[in-house]
Amino acid sequence: MPETAPWEYTLYIPNDLRAVTVSRRTLRLILTVHGLIRLVDTAELLAAELICNAVRHTKGPAALRLRWAGGVLRIGAWDADPEPPVPPPGGEGDTGDSEDGRGLILVRACADLWGWQPLAEGGNRGKLVWCELAAV
Repeated sequence: MPETAPWEYTLYIPNDLRAVTVSRRTLRLILTVHGLIRLVDTAELLAAELICNAVRHTKGPAALRLRWAGGVLRIGAWDADPEPPVPPPGGEGDTGDSEDGRGLILVRACADLWGWQPLAEGGNRGKLVWCELAAV
């Protein structure tokens, strides 16, 4: 049975593509111990896409943020670049050969809700790209 009490985790990662694997495995462990195993596969895909974008398209550190509240899992990827995420060329239905933007297409398709926000809190500048999964 999943927990109903809210919780949050933040995993700070270096600008290294190996951090995507570390983030996925950490997310899997967190969701498993909180009884949210049914969300693991989709959450792993979403987190991997968000963290991969943060690492590939920025030069600084990044962080995976997880929050559970009110039956909703919020997955966020913070990075130090304040620029908004770039939508895929050609829009949502793009089927071209471009690799850029495909992660956001997956996020839009698999998440219940997604978005981004600029951040300037506690000395951390940059942005948070996030998505939500309801545990229904």
